[in-house]
Amino acid sequence: MLITDLVLHPIAISDPPLRSSYGLHAPFALRTIVELKTDSGLTGISETYGGDGPLAGLEAVRQRVTGMDPFQLAGLSRDLTAAAAQEMDSTPGGRTQTYLVPGENPLDRHARTFAAIEIACLDLIGKAVGKPVCDVIGGRVRDQVSFSAYLFYKHGVFSGPEDEYGEVLDPQSCVRECRQMISQYGFREIKLKGGVLDPDVEILTLRALRDTFGPAYPLRIDPNCAWSVETSVRVGRELQAELSDGGYLEDPCATLEGMAEVRRRLLAEGNHTPQASNVAVTCFADVPRAKELDAVQIVLSDPHYWGGMRNVQYLSHLTGVLGMGLSMHSNSHLGVSLMAMTHVAAACPNLTYACDTHYPWQTAEDEVVVGGRIPFVDGAVQIPDRPGLGVDLDYDQVARGRERYARIPYRRRDDEAEMRKRVDPNWKRVLPRW
Repeated sequence: MLITDLVLHPIAISDPPLRSSYGLHAPFALRTIVELKTDSGLTGISETYGGDGPLAGLEAVRQRVTGMDPFQLAGLSRDLTAAAAQEMDSTPGGRTQTYLVPGENPLDRHARTFAAIEIACLDLIGKAVGKPVCDVIGGRVRDQVSFSAYLFYKHGVFSGPEDEYGEVLDPQSCVRECRQMISQYGFREIKLKGGVLDPDVEILTLRALRDTFGPAYPLRIDPNCAWSVETSVRVGRELQAELSDGGYLEDPCATLEGMAEVRRRLLAEGNHTPQASNVAVTCFADVPRAKELDAVQIVLSDPHYWGGMRNVQYLSHLTGVLGMGLSMHSNSHLGVSLMAMTHVAAACPNLTYACDTHYPWQTAEDEVVVGGRIPFVDGAVQIPDRPGLGVDLDYDQVARGRERYARIPYRRRDDEAEMRKRVDPNWKRVLPRW
């Protein structure tokens, strides 16, 4: 079986006006659907970041991938890893996501590109041998994967009909948002994207969530480095009861050194709230350093920018050896990505927390898999009893996404520019903000 063609589908999907410390989500999120066609008649699929940068990365490997045996992935990994190492050597700052939104860091390009190809190849391999991807990569340790309710502060829709959640800019509306999400999807853990409102308001939001849902629903908050060390310590102190019982504090401030200082000062007070990261820890070299500093106790993986599904498995083994926890980060995505996330999470022994997902924020009318939206049962996604990823493309829906992509002006994600356009013309991302 050899790959005969790489087909790329740039698409745009609706995205609500969600807030984070990076700024504001644009009305459309950009994604790329990848197809690998073969001489055997099988087609493998994946989904990855969208826009000019990710497309250019995939186009750059077209000649390398065409004619490749999808079982032979190590050579492609070697080539892209070597190219990435050269760029890292010549670029200060590394792969941190502190200042760049996911999918827009040029130093992630090779890892993102390999991941998109690898996932499509694993889909092909699964179809060729008649096995689900999670069993192809070593075997599942769970048949279903739990996800968390991913709450955002958000504006009302700026034009057109309101989305189902409406404006969420205070603790009470955030509780309402959470009720809606749990009622529809059955989630059993709750994550709040913070770094948006004054920290005192976000503290009140976490307390309102705990008062409403109780300790059976672990809580976590992610301000994406918006706080200083001092503020991080204060929030950690104020929310000790809410975050320490099965929850965590995610990327409260910038850098591993900053998080290590927060951890040291909280421990000195007897506060053992764990800290998680997908901003300061973005590649394997970061993990032992995070452990050495005791800055991060939970690493947040992502098959899209960690370099594929098998790298996430390696990360599971590494964090297990080091006595660290593991969960999974998310970006705006559709069902193909959700199934890739689910398959790899099912095959990771050291998965210690429910995974993140933006899936509730996307709409049924944008879904590109046959049969529509992937179902959640009690907050979890089941591994399908089908080979590969277990989903097929609805080509009418893919065409609809391509047509929208061609019409809109967006070609990269820029939350800061969108914030200036929609909310405050003078807004800039400042770290720390508080």
